[in-house]
Amino acid sequence: MKATSLLLSIGCVGAAGLLFAGADAQVVGNHNSNAPVNFTADRIEVQDRADRVVVSGNVEVTQAGMTLNAARMTVAYRNQPGGGTGGVEIDRIDASGNVVVTKADQTARGNVAIYDLNSKLITMLGNVALTQGSNRLTGGRLVMDLNTGRSIVDGRASGGAGVTGSAGGRVTGTFSVPQRQN
Repeated sequence: MKATSLLLSIGCVGAAGLLFAGADAQVVGNHNSNAPVNFTADRIEVQDRADRVVVSGNVEVTQAGMTLNAARMTVAYRNQPGGGTGGVEIDRIDASGNVVVTKADQTARGNVAIYDLNSKLITMLGNVALTQGSNRLTGGRLVMDLNTGRSIVDGRASGGAGVTGSAGGRVTGTFSVPQRQN
């Protein structure tokens, strides 16, 4: 597998940021958000007049090697022009309840997540944790850009039910360091 880099910009209160590079890390970059979206859940409710689908109970959504798990998701869609066999186009997925996004060796966790398929952004809020191998970042909000592979973690979270930030609104992290011989 080709070695790539993960650019993690970390916005901290009073800190300019930190840039971390590692091998085989940019797995969320160049994600194909045009790939089919597959769902499994205990319950699926189609609200056709509202152009949305509500899925609940052990929800799993997969797309192009990326998996999104949560207790509940609301999927906003629109009918493609021409109707008939044109189907629907998914615009946004809102997930809540122990949200986990995985792709290759990278895992992101949070209380809630918004996947905007048009802008190719996943925003996670509340007790966010991003891990890759033994590297770990925690904070209040995580924004993953699926085009570039860049992930931004900061200490703030937009209030709301079940959405809280990390301790003191700060970002914390642990990075593995290669062992060097003297």
